Amino acid sequence: MIQSETLELLEWHRLCQHLSTFAATKLGAIASLRLQIPASQAASEDLLAQTQEVYQLESRVTTGLSFEGVQDIGDSLERAELQGILAGDELLAIATTLAGARNLRRVIDNQEDLLILKEIVAELRTYPELEQEIHRCIDERGQVTDRASVKIGEIRTELRRLRSQITQKLQNILQVKSGAVQEQIITQRGDRFVIPVKAPQKDAIPGIVHDTSTSGATLYIEPNSIVPMGNQLRQTLRREQAEEEAIRRALTEQVAAVKPDLERLLAIVTTLDLATARARYSLWLQANPPRFVDREQQEIITLRQLRHPLLVWQQQHEQGHAVIPVDLLISPHIKVVTITGPNTGGKTVTLKTLGLAALMAKVGLFVPAREPVEIPWFDQVLADIGDEQSLQQSLSTFSGHIRRISRILNALALETGEADGTVNSQQSIVNSQNSLVLLDEVGAGTDPAEGSALAIALLQYLADHAQLTIATTHFGELKALKYDDARFENASVEFNETTLSPTYRLLWGIPGRSNALAIALRLGLKPEVVEQAKTQVGEATDEVNQVIAGLEAQRRSQETKAAEAQKLLQQAERLYKEVSAKAAALQEREQSLRASQEVAVQQAITQAKGEIAKVIRRLQQGTATAQDAQQATNAINQIAQKYQPAPPPKPKIGFMPKVGDRVRLSQFGQTAEVLTAPTDDGEFSVRFGIMKMTVKLQDIESLDGQKPEPIAKPKPSPTTVTPPPQAAPAIRTSQNTVDIRGKRVADAEIIVDKAISEAQGQIWIIHGHGTGKLRQGVHTFLQQHPRVSRFEAAEQADGGSGVTVAYVG
Repeated sequence: MIQSETLELLEWHRLCQHLSTFAATKLGAIASLRLQIPASQAASEDLLAQTQEVYQLESRVTTGLSFEGVQDIGDSLERAELQGILAGDELLAIATTLAGARNLRRVIDNQEDLLILKEIVAELRTYPELEQEIHRCIDERGQVTDRASVKIGEIRTELRRLRSQITQKLQNILQVKSGAVQEQIITQRGDRFVIPVKAPQKDAIPGIVHDTSTSGATLYIEPNSIVPMGNQLRQTLRREQAEEEAIRRALTEQVAAVKPDLERLLAIVTTLDLATARARYSLWLQANPPRFVDREQQEIITLRQLRHPLLVWQQQHEQGHAVIPVDLLISPHIKVVTITGPNTGGKTVTLKTLGLAALMAKVGLFVPAREPVEIPWFDQVLADIGDEQSLQQSLSTFSGHIRRISRILNALALETGEADGTVNSQQSIVNSQNSLVLLDEVGAGTDPAEGSALAIALLQYLADHAQLTIATTHFGELKALKYDDARFENASVEFNETTLSPTYRLLWGIPGRSNALAIALRLGLKPEVVEQAKTQVGEATDEVNQVIAGLEAQRRSQETKAAEAQKLLQQAERLYKEVSAKAAALQEREQSLRASQEVAVQQAITQAKGEIAKVIRRLQQGTATAQDAQQATNAINQIAQKYQPAPPPKPKIGFMPKVGDRVRLSQFGQTAEVLTAPTDDGEFSVRFGIMKMTVKLQDIESLDGQKPEPIAKPKPSPTTVTPPPQAAPAIRTSQNTVDIRGKRVADAEIIVDKAISEAQGQIWIIHGHGTGKLRQGVHTFLQQHPRVSRFEAAEQADGGSGVTVAYVG
């Protein structure tokens, strides 16, 4: 009984109604409204796994799981089993349901990692042969088709022949007796064909009167000449009905033969629809999957930014107020949390939100909180929320609370075995039930002193017998329980004294303080009355309130600093991502350029080898002379100059320390002042701190990281010196000219880089004038290129500022 009371107090039925709106079938909606709460953690984990897999499937498949065609065929199956004859639309509903179930299985089987859903549909039998037989015999209107049997086809051919003859006969009568008829039409009364005849001239067309108009001016007569054909038509219709019934009976018997499998199909489809409704409702709530924690393994209850699902619905669909989330972080040793604070501050909403979160996790729904969502699996959720005052039963507020709390304690005792006295008190503590107890205004409704004492005793009992208890109260004595028993914790709802309104934020570790006197003073109560009230409360209470106010201020300051730190962290993460992206782009570009350079080098080597081979073949033809050998040597030298890669850039010239310079001692990592100039051996004196010492050039570096230039010693001059080959004069040709006009800067860089890698000497880059962006981009690229020693505008005859000459070293 207390379980149903708790569900009513938490408004669980409203949540089920919201869930049912996400169901795709009638059966799924009914199952959502009658949502069963599992009795074991394993069952809840299975339901969560189903929800998780449907959630994943819905994100992959564009249309999600489609339940098109699935209908509630339960009543039809029952009638079929009782040897009733199903109507055409009932049979058609069975066929579409079979097709819809088959499509569901196909979508699930096409996915690889949906293990739970595949296990569910593994037992699904869709009987395609029964579906095909129904569609062969029943059309989309639910009528028996002509192809259902040979007999029905012959009967309907006969019917069409008879109707055609009757119609032709009546058309002839209408033409011959046109003056006696009211209108030139043929109509039906029942299954008889008639024509409208003017009442005064009914004898002109003898026959059977089947109906009259409201005014009596028109008689609907079946002429005697077609009565035999009408009788024959009626008999044929009877035969058609009998044959249709026989066809539907045969189909019904086929359905009845597989009724258990079709009922199993309905159950599977309903399970899938319910899982889909849970996934779509969870997605709509922006909820996250919970993980069941074991508090005995020292795991913490973690529910950050927890929102009340019914308030979220009210905000979205009923234009309610914005939902303010709460944070619930409860250590494993905490058994009782007392929440204090002013009325309308959100204490009761916090209780209901936690209770609904525990139930949602049990039934396989995601919890509307920020990841990670970690909550225990509670055997029972027991609540005493609200006022159970009743005039009919002569129950006061206090009596109503006590009766409901008694039912809660009895439910706990049944689980621990205390109800029949099978365990002692020590055993009940060891075997305490894994239940969540929610108490609103515990001990209220009676004398404050006695109510406070009763509340303390009750919470101490629940600390021994329940997994977790959350209680709201106004009694100050309950705030002190935390300091006597480590299993107790305080929390409070924040109140803004400036606006005289609650903020609905939950503060942990800080008990709520009384705001009644401050509120009364701000609302205009005489100051002398408030001061007199303060003397009645006592100095101790005032000091406690001041301490609590200080704690609240300190907490707000810490939260502000934490928020600022979080913003800085987010900004640092964003900058890190941007730098990483730029570094990756530069690395990719470097690899691309290196690859293009390697291709150009290979092409140059291949071409050089070809030209050298030509020289060798020319020498091999005929008798070689000294002049031929000299010419071949000169040709090979020219090829070497043309294709030999550019020498590496010269190392950066170092520095030479002078007296008074500051240098860094590599060995010590300290800076020092130069006292003397270096000797021929590279030694000189420095001072760092109060010490003087002699160091060598190789032991120091400049403050910007340069190594000193070694002192050059005279070397013996070589006997012979081979002069380097003279560079050819710069001549502009089509080979060393690049035209990039009309290109984007990024595309132009690739073309210029390739030209530089193939060139030796100068290259002319034609970029034109235009807006100047292309020229500026090319110049920036040339400044950074390692093979370009310098660049300048071309001579006026070569294009002036519209052409840039780059010198490749």
